[in-house]
Amino acid sequence: MNQPVDAKAARHDYYRRIAGHGLTPLWELMAALVPEQPRSPFRPHLWRYQDIRPALLESGRLITAREAVRRVLILENPGMPGSSAITQSLYAGLQVILPGEVAPSHRHTQSALRLIVEGEGAYTAVEGERVTMHPGDFIITPSWAWHDHGSEAEAAVVWLDGLDIPLVRFLDCGFAENLGAEVQPLTRPEGDALARFGANLLPLDWTPAGATSPVFAYPYARSREALHRLARAGDPDAVHGIRMQFINPATGGPAMPTIGTTIQWLPAGFSGAGYRCTDGTVFHVIEGSGECCLEGAVLPFGPRDTFVVPSWTEHRLAAHGECVLFAFSDRPVQRALGLWREWRAS
Repeated sequence: MNQPVDAKAARHDYYRRIAGHGLTPLWELMAALVPEQPRSPFRPHLWRYQDIRPALLESGRLITAREAVRRVLILENPGMPGSSAITQSLYAGLQVILPGEVAPSHRHTQSALRLIVEGEGAYTAVEGERVTMHPGDFIITPSWAWHDHGSEAEAAVVWLDGLDIPLVRFLDCGFAENLGAEVQPLTRPEGDALARFGANLLPLDWTPAGATSPVFAYPYARSREALHRLARAGDPDAVHGIRMQFINPATGGPAMPTIGTTIQWLPAGFSGAGYRCTDGTVFHVIEGSGECCLEGAVLPFGPRDTFVVPSWTEHRLAAHGECVLFAFSDRPVQRALGLWREWRAS
């Protein structure tokens, strides 16, 4: 007479045996691998600049920019400790450079952005052109472009770094190289790229070298003036206020192929509608104060603070006085793959 078989024990025994052949049963993992909607392990979080600033300045007394190569404190999402990531695909950190220092020239396949947080008189050099940095400026380091930083300021200069390090790591396509000299040779005068490509003009015989914008520095003064004019011209969007994306003027596409960047203005007293999107987004407060209201949490923000909203997390933005936010996400990648989605509260 056949004895009844314990189905659970039989399955576990089966899984153990097939594991030796590099096999695992999909039916045990289906819900996690193909979820009904995104369930990000990353958490909403806010980094208050005034709390972080002392640690940034202390790092300058512990290690030089030359020793560190890049003196940065990583903004690591508390939902994924040890990941060196702020969202599933993006890295963020705060970098400090002191008067007279140079962060030596190197290049890497990871694309990078800089949003200047504090101080003036430092510079970034990218592929033979130097740009002096001012608070609120957005600066791009394209993939595999030589770049170095230096400071002729009288005080510390701090900027927010954003890179696609987790995405490049996932694809196993990361390379890096040191120039062998602290600074690269300058071959173009400051402002050359903006003059050639930032005035609705292109050189007649120019051929793009890649998908990144040939304008690598977007001055905040220009961006703020555009927002100011648009604020006077019409009503703000119910979710975003007035939100504009930085573009590649040669293509009309995103300024960076793997990282989408935006700047937005919220009027005083703005209370936005609920919103979700699949691109986990990092926000940095250039001006003003307000709060980001999420599912079960409120993140009150002020000038120079940074906060993150993970993928498909419902949130809404509110402003106390006028507020300007810079943001970056992986939206260009999702759109290129046909994966990006959004939802607005009705």
